[in-house]
Amino acid sequence: MQPSTIGGINKLAESEKRAIYARYIPKELIEKFNLPDLTSNKELLHFRFAAGASDVEMMLYHRIGFHDPVLYAHLTDTMNGQIHVLLYILNDPISPRFYVDKMPDGTTTKFGTLQRNLEAEQAAMQAGLSPGQVRKGLRLLQPATTAFEEFITSLGHEMYFVEPLYYHNAVIFERYGFAYQMGKRQMDNIHAEFQEGGELQQRLDASNPFRSSKAENSIRLRSWAIHDGILGQPFTNVTMYKRVGKLANIDTAPSCSW
Repeated sequence: MQPSTIGGINKLAESEKRAIYARYIPKELIEKFNLPDLTSNKELLHFRFAAGASDVEMMLYHRIGFHDPVLYAHLTDTMNGQIHVLLYILNDPISPRFYVDKMPDGTTTKFGTLQRNLEAEQAAMQAGLSPGQVRKGLRLLQPATTAFEEFITSLGHEMYFVEPLYYHNAVIFERYGFAYQMGKRQMDNIHAEFQEGGELQQRLDASNPFRSSKAENSIRLRSWAIHDGILGQPFTNVTMYKRVGKLANIDTAPSCSW
């Protein structure tokens, strides 16, 4: 009988683990980069999935030795055995790279959550990227969601959870049908306070490049302002979930452009 949890899958032989986890790689990504069969290809498809661990990290590269994976995913089990996506990144390897993930001395920023490379972040923002992005995305989130839901269903689940690291992530997940386990009130309040006369709108004082008045009606620029600390506290305590094949139809940023 096939395991239904990350912890259960991680107890299997390596070849079995690789075959199961490779299921959530969208075929569109494989076709885009003309990738070979990946289940046994350890040069392009890397995993961290120790026996006994309740989490797994996947790194899929389009070319051997390339700096960044085209797909990075970190999954774990919830307390009651559901699948929880901690991080999911699709990178366009052809686009310019911005070192928001490292300080000039090479130390990690943990995507700007531990410390910030302000020069790299400003360049990324001006290039149209969102907080945490080192490269532009691949615009494959819809097929990636479909592939992931097929993976979830194959494990016997009807829902899964995600942890949006930034404000814009939460809004994007809304638009793909996710609902809030916790954090919706915070999201509604953020939108209200960015309206005319709101506290966050008044803090868009151009005191630095991340607090431009343009952020008032831009999801991406709001996210940069929030990343810059405009809330007065980190953007945390937001957890979302998706029921397979169903849309929650939630919109906490109505009439707000990207």
